[in-house]
Amino acid sequence: MPAAKVNHIEIAYQTTGKGAPLVLIHGHPFDHTMWYPQIEAFSTHYQVITPDLRGYGKSSLPGKAKTKFEDYATDILLLLDHLKVSSFHLGGLSMGGQVIMEIFRQAPERIKTLIFADTFAGLDTPEVKQGRYDAAARLEADGMDGYADEVIYKMMMPAHVSSMPNAAGRVIKMMKATSPKAAATALRARAERIDYLTEVLPKIDIPTLVIVGREDEFTPVAKAEELKENLQNCKLVIIENAGHMPNLEQAEEFNRTVLEFLDSVNYSESSF
Repeated sequence: MPAAKVNHIEIAYQTTGKGAPLVLIHGHPFDHTMWYPQIEAFSTHYQVITPDLRGYGKSSLPGKAKTKFEDYATDILLLLDHLKVSSFHLGGLSMGGQVIMEIFRQAPERIKTLIFADTFAGLDTPEVKQGRYDAAARLEADGMDGYADEVIYKMMMPAHVSSMPNAAGRVIKMMKATSPKAAATALRARAERIDYLTEVLPKIDIPTLVIVGREDEFTPVAKAEELKENLQNCKLVIIENAGHMPNLEQAEEFNRTVLEFLDSVNYSESSF
């Protein structure tokens, strides 16, 4: 897997297919392989670029410097500079959805469309913010195994953990392979992020797709509806029988939804 040295770290990435660039940003605590059904489906139409965020997968963390949430976005933009990708479609799930909000804040002119999956834009409540700090301390002290075994039942619908053993096994494997330090770093950085609901969403006027699993416990449908209400050019799709990871739980519907959205944007552009 290739890697680029940017921002004093190594960012690993995969590029698959040819066509207009489509960048997909994974969630926490995963890596780029969470997009495997999408890489297969989208790479027949697009150049799919799937990086590992700093500290995740095969990407590194800086030595002593503190990571701020905006650093995750800056890394990706510098990677795309390295790849000579000037403009692109951009999607992200969960924490990845917030990362792409920050990418838009830093470089709005480079982004053609945005795809938000199972994410939210506003600040955490004080209780949730403290929970991130507590979880970070726990992961550093105890590692990822116990956390992964617990949280899998919120990452996917509980019924799917047993009915989709291959997908569930892959999710658990990704979580347990994640560096506890990287996961803790991300939790703390995320707790200190800006309010994207008020500071970024009102500025987004490009075509935007919001996707959410009907049974998502982490980011419920109400959060997706909040996104839609605060975006100017947005389509909302609720995927039935899916939790926080509809890209795995209902991959065919997720893929069809994204491709139809991108096709509609491409058609609108070509009709002028």
